[in-house]
Amino acid sequence: MMNYGFETQLFKGKTVVITGAGSGIGAAVARAFGACGARVIAHRGRTAADSAANGVAHENLYADFTSDEQTRVFIEQVLKMAPTIDVLVNNAGTMLGRIAAGQLSDEAYERIVHLNQTAVVQITRGLLPALTAAESAAIINTVSISARTGGSPGSAIYSASKAFVATYSKALARELAPDGIRVNAVSPGTIDTGFHRRYSNKEKLEATRASVPLARLGTPADCAPAYLFLAADSMSGYITGQVLEINGGQLIA
Repeated sequence: MMNYGFETQLFKGKTVVITGAGSGIGAAVARAFGACGARVIAHRGRTAADSAANGVAHENLYADFTSDEQTRVFIEQVLKMAPTIDVLVNNAGTMLGRIAAGQLSDEAYERIVHLNQTAVVQITRGLLPALTAAESAAIINTVSISARTGGSPGSAIYSASKAFVATYSKALARELAPDGIRVNAVSPGTIDTGFHRRYSNKEKLEATRASVPLARLGTPADCAPAYLFLAADSMSGYITGQVLEINGGQLIA
């Protein structure tokens, strides 16, 4: 397992909960924390069939976060497994498809917002007692470059929901600081994962690649170290309320 040069015992004795860890960035983050000694409780998708076979042994849970009931059960399961949580990574999210503004149904709107936005609030709220119980804890929320750029056509609600999470992260950072909980966000650019292979065609991805100053798309492995850094109190103990951009220079502002 890849530890990206971090100490292999950096998170020994720490419990890390990661949502959306079945593939892509979430799976890479789960592997990275495991390689650094953490106990990883990984939400791997709605069902086992949604989870990529990555050969990593975690304590795996499954839930559809568009369902309030399944989200509630997930929270209860986690709290039974871990009365103390050191790191929460809210990474689960999706776009459902590129839907033009005039064709967006109420159902699609509600599903996108519920998964990307409402579930983040529900899970954070539900797990706060266990985070507060830790000596010092960190919450890391995955947002997106599109939260700042507005994204491309058909992604308006996805982009807006990620902007909500970025602002929510900053507000939580102020509110939870007295409890010893740091809150930050990681904002990936265009990362070569199943997400973009589903929702972007080859021509669009090639045009994006050509526009990136580092002349390539990102990979999950490019993103994972940012989560380790923001979770490690020894490295980022004075960092909270920030959004860390991982985009190869795709956005420089």
